[in-house]
Amino acid sequence: MLIVQKFGGSSLADPVRLRRVAGICAEARKRGNQLVAVVSAAGDSTDALLETAHKIHPHPPLRELDALMATGEQRSAALMAIMLESLGHAARSFSGWQAGIHTDTRHGEAAILRIEPRRLLETLAEGKIAVVAGFQGVSPREDVTTLGRGGSDTTAVALAAALEAERCEIYTDVDGIYTADPRLLPDARLLREIDYRDMLRLARAGSQVLHPGSVRLAMDTGLPVHLLSSFRAGEGSLVRALSEAERPALVGVTRDEARSTVTVVGRAADSGLREELSRQLEQCGIPVRGSSEEEGCVTLTVAPAQLLPALELCHRAVIG
Repeated sequence: MLIVQKFGGSSLADPVRLRRVAGICAEARKRGNQLVAVVSAAGDSTDALLETAHKIHPHPPLRELDALMATGEQRSAALMAIMLESLGHAARSFSGWQAGIHTDTRHGEAAILRIEPRRLLETLAEGKIAVVAGFQGVSPREDVTTLGRGGSDTTAVALAAALEAERCEIYTDVDGIYTADPRLLPDARLLREIDYRDMLRLARAGSQVLHPGSVRLAMDTGLPVHLLSSFRAGEGSLVRALSEAERPALVGVTRDEARSTVTVVGRAADSGLREELSRQLEQCGIPVRGSSEEEGCVTLTVAPAQLLPALELCHRAVIG
């Protein structure tokens, strides 16, 4: 079985965490699986690189920013390969261009055009683990490009689709997809399964568990994505196509601090729900400054200081 595993920056922040992640890869390999591991930049290293660049130049050239930021993921890939070798598992690291990830020319927000994974397939055929730097590719001009924030998720899903992998696993610092951010609402419930459409709406509305582009790509290719924790064992959450009968009426609530909005997602999110939630918020002294709806999605705008209370009330009203 061919598996693609992706590990976020918080999972790679120090040597102890790096060893834990390498152990996850090693276990998959011991079970006889072929493995491609996609890695993000460790911890806050991308922010540190950006800060340094802006200290030098107030408006750094986008081409050079991409060349700089791509080094964070390349560092993670090399260190992961070294750690795997230390555990007795043959591994080889690849930058985005070495992995055959071809993009358009939009620096900072490039889109993947095609993947030519010849070198990855050769590595897998040799019985080695391929470790790929996420978030990056190469343009037709042979310049390094980056895919935008969260682009390592997109790298993992795109590689899984191109390699016809049986599974794509996204490892992060939470143990699945919840009805709300459990760090904000302790009573949020873990969702064992969620439909692509609902996950995409949550991601677009502010949930940071999965990048919207990766969810869209998974939906378009029909690739199930399994979200798991790097820090503790668990069943996690599976993002896949669900029938209407399998989809919950309402799956979750998220917020967007930049827009000061709370969004409720699910097939039953309609004008009636928008009016009911607006009424309940007003009754609790939380004025609704605006509201909107689209299929499967209701969004309410409140004052920034009332964003968390509004999130709590909406979650209690629709999830219980």
